[in-house]
Amino acid sequence: MTWKLKEKARSIIKSEKGVIKKTWGGEKISWALAYPNYYHVGMSNLGFLSIYKIINQIPDVLCERVFLPSSYEIAEYQRHSVPLFTLENCQPLYHFHIIAFSISYENDYPNVLTILDIAKIPLKSLERDSSYPLVIGGGVAPTLNPEVLSEFLDLIVIGEGDGFFQKFMEVFKEYYKRFERKDELLDVLSQVEGTYIPRFYRKIYHSISGQLKEISPYKKYYPQKIKKLYASIKDPLYSQLQTSKTEFKDMFLIEIRRGCSWGCRFCAAGYVYRPPRNVDYDSLISILDRAIPENKKIGLIGTSVSEYPKLNDICRFIKEKGGGFSISSLRFNTLTKELIKGLKESGHKTISLAPESGSLRLRKIINKNISDEEIFNTIYLILNEGIPNLKLYFMIGLPHETEEDIESIIAFTKKVKHIFLKIGKSKKILGRITLSINPFVPKPWTPFQWHPFVEVEKLKKRIKKITNSLKKESNIIINFEPPKWSHIQALLSRGDSKVSKFLLSVHLNKGDWEKTFREIDINPHFYTYRQREKDEVFPWDIIDMGIKKEYLWEEYQKL
Repeated sequence: MTWKLKEKARSIIKSEKGVIKKTWGGEKISWALAYPNYYHVGMSNLGFLSIYKIINQIPDVLCERVFLPSSYEIAEYQRHSVPLFTLENCQPLYHFHIIAFSISYENDYPNVLTILDIAKIPLKSLERDSSYPLVIGGGVAPTLNPEVLSEFLDLIVIGEGDGFFQKFMEVFKEYYKRFERKDELLDVLSQVEGTYIPRFYRKIYHSISGQLKEISPYKKYYPQKIKKLYASIKDPLYSQLQTSKTEFKDMFLIEIRRGCSWGCRFCAAGYVYRPPRNVDYDSLISILDRAIPENKKIGLIGTSVSEYPKLNDICRFIKEKGGGFSISSLRFNTLTKELIKGLKESGHKTISLAPESGSLRLRKIINKNISDEEIFNTIYLILNEGIPNLKLYFMIGLPHETEEDIESIIAFTKKVKHIFLKIGKSKKILGRITLSINPFVPKPWTPFQWHPFVEVEKLKKRIKKITNSLKKESNIIINFEPPKWSHIQALLSRGDSKVSKFLLSVHLNKGDWEKTFREIDINPHFYTYRQREKDEVFPWDIIDMGIKKEYLWEEYQKL
C-alpha cells in the first residue's frame, strides 16, 4: 500500500473518539463493515455506527470499517495496484471472513460495486467461490426491495439488524470451517431469521409483458417469504464513536423513537418501521446523564421524534445538565413553544419542516392532514421565539398533482414571506426562507407503490415554473433534486433482478448513466413510468413486512 493512503487512515483513527481497534489475527471472525459513500456521510449514520459497536461486542469477533474512497484515493489504489483496505488495521478486504454493506439509499448501489472492484473482489455473487469473503448487505434500502442487488450480494439482511448479528454469528462460527463450498454454508445460514439468499430463489417472468410472474424457493425448507426482523429498541442506539469530520461534527447522536403513527402514504419509513416504538425513558436519561458532560451537543434521532411522549422532559433534562439539543424530525402540529424555545437556546437559527405541498387538497391525498392554519400558526410561533430562518421541504410529481398545485407552492411561499416581513419588521430581523424541492419517488411497501414516476421533462418544467416565479423575491433560496437523479432512484427502488444489468453497466461506464441507458437492451421506463396493475407481482413480494398488500391497495384507492 502507498504511505499516503496508510497515513490518511492513521490520521482518521487518531481524530476519532471511541474507536474500537482490536488486534488482527488469531481465531477471530473478521468483519469489514462497509458504508457505500464517503467517510463524512457514513460517520453521520447512526445505524452504521451502531452495527460497528454491536458486532465488536460479540466475543471473538473483530469489526473494522471501510468507506467509498475519494476519486483521488481511487486513483492511488489503482495506480499502485493496491487493494482497498480498512481503517483500523489497514487490512485488505479480501482478508476478512465477511464484508457487510450498510445501505441506506438506492443511489449508493453503484458504490457497492465500486468498493468491491477496488478491493479486487469479483462483483457477482456467483463468480466468488469460498476463497472470497462472504458479501452481505442490509439497511432500509435493500429491506424495501432486495432484488436490484441480488446478483452481487451473497446474503441480504431484511429488516432491523439490531438483534440479528448474535444469532448469525452463532451459526457462522459453527459451520464456516465445515464446508468447502460456499453454497453449503449459505444453505445453513438461510435458516437464520431475516436472511434472504437470492441464489436460492427462482425468478420467472411473463414472456410477453416482461412482468415478474413468480419468485419461489428452489427447496421446500427455504422460507417462502423472508420475515422482516423487528427490534424492541427498549435500549437506545447511540454513537459511541465520534469525529469532527462529519456534518454533525462532535454531536452525540441517540435514537429515541423508531417508526411513525401518521401514515403518510408516500413515506416508506412510516411503513417499514411499523409498529412505532419509543425507547425507554429511564434508559435514555441514564445514557444522557453520562454523555452530556463530554458532549455538549445532543442529537435526538428518530422517524418522528416530536411524537415521543416525554420529549419536553428530555429536552429540559439536557438543558439543565448544560447541554444543547437538535431534533432530526419535526412536525408542524407537534411543535410547542417550549420546544422551539429550547432549540433557540441550543443555538438553532434555522428550523426545517415539511409541508410537502402548498395545497391542502394534495396534502389530504398523501394523508398528511395538516391545515394551512396549523402551518402558518407554527411559523408565527417559530419566528416570534426568535429563530429567524426556515427550511421548507416540498415534493413535486405527487399523485393527482395539477398545475394549480404547483401554483400553490408559489403562493404558499409568498404567504410565508409575508409573515417573515411582518414579524421581521417588528424585531428588525429579516430571516431567510430556503425551499427544498424534490421529485416524488414512489417507494415499495407504500400505498403509492402502484403509481408511476412522473416524466423527467414534466418535472423540469414544474421546477422551472417555481424558480422563475420566485426568483425576484429576496431572501428566498431554492434548492432542488435534479429529476434525472430521482428517475434513477425510482429505477433502483422499483426494479427487479434484471436491473442489476444497469448497475453493472454504469459501473463499467464510470457513472455515466446516459451511456448506460443507451447500451442496455432494457427499457428503464418499464420500471419508472408504468402504472402497476392491482395484482402485479412485485420484486419485493418475497418479503413479509407485516403489512398486507390488500391494505396498501385500499389506501391507494382512497386518493
